[in-house]
Amino acid sequence: MRITDIQRCEIRPGRLVTWTLHPTTVETVAGLPEDARPPAYVQEAHVRTARSVREDGLFVPTWLGTAFDIPGRVDLDVLQGALRAWTLRHETLRSGFRWTDPAPCSPLGDELRRFTLSPEAVVLHREDVGDFQDGAALPRYLQDRFDIAADALAWPNFIYSAVVRDDSTSIYMAFDHTNVDSYSVFRIPHEIHQLYTAGLAGRAVDSTPVASYVDFCATERTHADGIDETHAIVADWRKFIARCDGRLPNFPVDLGLDPEGPLPTQKLMRDWLTDDADAAAFEAYCRPYGGSMVGILAATALIVREISGVQVYRTVVPFHTRARSEWSDSVGWYVGGAPIEIPVGQVSDFDGALDLVRTALRAKRPLSRMPIARVLKLLGSDFRPTSPDLYSIVSFVDTRDVPGSEHWQDLNAYGLIRVSYGDQVCAWTTRLHEGLQFAARYPDTDVAQKNMRLYVDRLRDLIISTAARQASFRGAGNCATSPHRPAADERPTRTLTRP
Repeated sequence: MRITDIQRCEIRPGRLVTWTLHPTTVETVAGLPEDARPPAYVQEAHVRTARSVREDGLFVPTWLGTAFDIPGRVDLDVLQGALRAWTLRHETLRSGFRWTDPAPCSPLGDELRRFTLSPEAVVLHREDVGDFQDGAALPRYLQDRFDIAADALAWPNFIYSAVVRDDSTSIYMAFDHTNVDSYSVFRIPHEIHQLYTAGLAGRAVDSTPVASYVDFCATERTHADGIDETHAIVADWRKFIARCDGRLPNFPVDLGLDPEGPLPTQKLMRDWLTDDADAAAFEAYCRPYGGSMVGILAATALIVREISGVQVYRTVVPFHTRARSEWSDSVGWYVGGAPIEIPVGQVSDFDGALDLVRTALRAKRPLSRMPIARVLKLLGSDFRPTSPDLYSIVSFVDTRDVPGSEHWQDLNAYGLIRVSYGDQVCAWTTRLHEGLQFAARYPDTDVAQKNMRLYVDRLRDLIISTAARQASFRGAGNCATSPHRPAADERPTRTLTRP
C-alpha cells in the first residue's frame, strides 16, 4: 500500500457519501459511566500534545487513513452494513476519552478518562453530500472534512466516505491516531471487501473475534506503571537523552529551522526506491544481519554522516508491540520506540554499518516494550510538546504478508497521512510486492528539501549498488554471502516494524 496524502491518491470525480456516528449515538456518551480501562500512554501523550499545541494557537491535524476501490456499481445499504460490522469488530472505535472536571485553580481537567459505547448503541449516519465534478475540489473538501471529523480532541474521531460512480466506488476512511497505526490501516481494504462481498451474498463472514486494543491498553499500562525511576530501561533512556543534549533526536541533517520561529508547515516527499528484483536482492544481502530494516538504518547512518558529518547516528526506532498473536488482527496503536545509537564514524563500509545496527537493535529493542511517555514522566524532564512529533523516525515495514496486499495495486489502495505542521522528519520505507517505496513528511524549507532529496537519492543508490553486489555473489556461486558477513549461526531472527 503506497503511502501518500489525500491530494495524491488519484481521486476521481463522483457522488460523495459519508458516514459518521449518528447524533443520537453521540448523545448517549454524556451519560456513559467511566470505563475502568485507562488510555494507553501513547494515546494519552497524543491527546495531551494535541491540546498543548492547540493552546499555543495552532490547529495541527494528525489523522491517518486509507483509500481503496470497490469495483462495479456499489450497493450503499450493503456497504453501510459492512462499515458498521467492521466498526463493531474493533472496540477502540467505539471508545473515547474525556477530561475530568477541572480543579478549582485550573480551567482544564488534567485526568484523561475512557468511556466505551456498547455495540448495540453504534448506529451510522449516512449523508449524501452531492456530486463533485471538479477533480481538485473533492480532495480539498475531503481533507477539510477529515480534519474536523478525525480530530484528536473531539469524539467521535473517525469518518468513512465513498465517491460513487457507475464503474467503481472509491472508499476513503480517516481516523485519529489514537485508534490506528499503519499496520491497522494496511488491513482495512481486505476486511471491508470481505464484509461487503459477504453482505451482497447474504451471508456472515466466518471470522474469529478480534482482541480488543482497549484491553491491550489496560494491560500495557499496568505493566508500565510497575516500574519506577530506578529501572534499567529508564536509566538507558536517561543516558540516551543526555547524549542528545537533553532532547529527543531530530533527523541529523540541516533542516533550515529557525529555533525562535513558529512551527513550520511540512511537505510530503514520496518516491520509488527500487523495483521488486532489487528490493529482493537488497533483502537477501541484509538478511544475515536481520533484513531490510537493518539495511535501511545502516544506509541512513552512512548517508547522514556523509551529509552532516555526524559520527554517531542517534534515532528512536519504532517497533510494533503486537507481542502475542491475539493482537495481530486488532486495530489500534501498537507501537513503541527504542533509542538506538550507531557509532558510524567507526566503520568504513556498508557491512560495518550493518553489523553496528544489528548489535544496537539486539541490545535495545526490548526498551520499545516500555511506553516512551511513561519513561519521560519518570525522568521528570520538561517535555511539554510544542510539535505534534516528539522525535523523528525512520521506519521500515514489510507489507507483503498483509491479507489482500497482492490486490492493492488493482484496487488503487493507499495509506493516507496528513501533512500539516511539524519540525521533525518522519520517513517510511515500505516493502510492497512491486518493490520499495519511500515517503516522508518534513519541514517545508529550501534547506530541508535539498538535504532530504540528497538523502533519498543516496539511499536509492546504496540499495541498488548493494543489490548488484548480491547479484554478483550469486553469479559467482558464493551462496549469497561474503567472507566478512555473519555465519548462519550468528544470524538474528527476522525483525519487522509495524508503525
